[in-house]
Amino acid sequence: MPPSADGGSSAPAAAGPLVAVVDDEAALVETVTFALRRDGFRTESHADGQAAWETFGQRLPDLAILDILMPRMDGLELCRRLRSRSQTLPILFLTSKDEEFDRVLGLELGADDYLCKPFSVRELIARVKVLLRRAALPRTAGSGEEEALLAIGDLRLDLRRYQAHWREHELRLTVTEFRMLHALVRHPGHVKTRDQLLHEAYPHDTYLADRTIDSHVKRLRRKFEICDAAFDAIETSYGLGYRWRDDA
Repeated sequence: MPPSADGGSSAPAAAGPLVAVVDDEAALVETVTFALRRDGFRTESHADGQAAWETFGQRLPDLAILDILMPRMDGLELCRRLRSRSQTLPILFLTSKDEEFDRVLGLELGADDYLCKPFSVRELIARVKVLLRRAALPRTAGSGEEEALLAIGDLRLDLRRYQAHWREHELRLTVTEFRMLHALVRHPGHVKTRDQLLHEAYPHDTYLADRTIDSHVKRLRRKFEICDAAFDAIETSYGLGYRWRDDA
């Protein structure tokens, strides 16, 4: 018997990560939460962004699945508020196929992934697992200081803590943004294609489009420019991809 949208369920009690599903479509929420619980996740659900935000003010889930169009507070605003509290919380958007602008805006606000409706529940579960694995990387990456620190010009990366500093200013990056930045700076001057960056940022996922990479690079540049208005180290190689300038 499927769970109710308020979190009740006849499925076995889960002890896994807590996934919050925020969507005003009751039938969709019922289907998604049941599938998540069947796969070992704990779930909570909210019918609008404001209700979710009130709960998130007390505690954050391990991952949030957000619809874009919702009453009281839409998913874009909820994403913005969540990112103000945590740069590492995995966020996945559910969107309609005709919401390309909102989808891109969601990525620019800091979402890690999106899935278009209608979607396969199996694919949703796969993406949730990918995002949670990536979110766990800062706690497991690196075994020594010599492996954990990378300095390229004015950039300092702590690969163990997933922290980045540019000219002594801390950059608040999501896991996705950090992995993409690391991919660019490992070989300064070398062009990384969008496919290569996609593989670096989403090593277990093959579903995303090139536009996703463009959105993340735009957001990365914006974060650098906040602390350095003259920042120009990430160059676009038109028709190919991006590179980190070797004289930056």
